[in-house]
Amino acid sequence: GDSKMQGNWGELVLERVLEKSGLEKDREYFVQQNFTLDDGSRVLPDVVLHLPDNKKMIIDSKVSLTEYERYVNSEDEERQLHLKEHINTIKRHVEQLSAKNYQELYDIESPDFVLLFIPIEPAFAIAINEDNSLYNKAFERNIVIVTPSTLLATLRTIDTMWNNEKQQRNAIEIARQAGALYDKFEGLVKDLTGVGKKLDSAKTDYSAAMNKLVDGRGNLITSVEKLKKM
Repeated sequence: GDSKMQGNWGELVLERVLEKSGLEKDREYFVQQNFTLDDGSRVLPDVVLHLPDNKKMIIDSKVSLTEYERYVNSEDEERQLHLKEHINTIKRHVEQLSAKNYQELYDIESPDFVLLFIPIEPAFAIAINEDNSLYNKAFERNIVIVTPSTLLATLRTIDTMWNNEKQQRNAIEIARQAGALYDKFEGLVKDLTGVGKKLDSAKTDYSAAMNKLVDGRGNLITSVEKLKKM
């Protein structure tokens, strides 16, 4: 029933889910970053997820489960009252989250919703079973309610998005390097063709020079030998 301990425990569960997601801390997600809004107020979202294309998503795990704990441990005549208050607690937290406008911390490319994390699956299940409009009403306020299982599925999807993004970046880099390699290869072929032509020209010049010196009629060596004999 201790709200502070519940909060710490909820954050621990959230951290474990994040660790299992395949995402890397301080690269794909950041914990408790400080932000200052235009009005000077400070906000401290529990987790900020970074998505491809510079998009971001916020996870909040501060919903109180005190009334749920009382509902679980109470006598029959009190259970329904605590259940009703448990649902009202979730609704109030949805309203508070919506009022914070977390999505305005970032540019227009960011998603316009926040993930509200409930660390106990049955706590959400019993609430949604009692009030099946709870999820949709939260969604209308740009709040998506998630539990460990649904959050993990969401995070795995984000991890897949990052892997696809990295593969796409690698493919673009491979194409760029392949293009540069082709340009180099094409230039090398041109240079070698030029060298070949120069070698052919040099061979022709060499043959003409040798003809004057040794092979041709009246060549220099024959003429010098005659001068020597004379």
